[in-house]
Amino acid sequence: EIVILDIATRPDCINEECLQMLKELNAIKPVWVELGLQTMHDETAEAFHRGYRTAEFEECFNKLKDAGIEVIVHLILGLPLETEEMMLESVRYVNGLKPDGLKLHLLQILKGTAMAEQFRQRPWPVMSLEEYCSLIVKCLRCLSQDIVIHRLTGDGPKSLLIEPAWCADKKHVLNTLNRMISQAERTEL
Repeated sequence: EIVILDIATRPDCINEECLQMLKELNAIKPVWVELGLQTMHDETAEAFHRGYRTAEFEECFNKLKDAGIEVIVHLILGLPLETEEMMLESVRYVNGLKPDGLKLHLLQILKGTAMAEQFRQRPWPVMSLEEYCSLIVKCLRCLSQDIVIHRLTGDGPKSLLIEPAWCADKKHVLNTLNRMISQAERTEL
């Protein structure tokens, strides 16, 4: 039995006809749409060829919410050109939109991609595990408790991973995240 229809897509792929169809389906079974924002900073998005502006994302997000459809937003932490403050600005921006859910991803440089070639030609610093976990704690502090966190990290195929190498050990990453989040919660009491 189908419980939920979960569609991951780009904002520029949802036209009025598609929106109407999603609205009709949502009346039968719950529909979730996952939208990739990655960053609110258009200059960063242009550098990795996202293909749409933040204003387009927001317009699509609002149309989906107005249609009664749950929206889950994807952000990528560690994009080239982005400072920690820029990443936190993206998190605060998403928080202001009040999505139903959020997926936080770590930028992973994978073999055979355009980004891998850019990294080979002009490497940029990648976050350490501790930096990433510390940033996740800061991100969580920026978010309303009403937003469901669907993901705190992701994992691409280990055989394709170039950087950051530490993310290949998902169990260690999740244990470190759990420890740092628990420490942060204890210090806030």
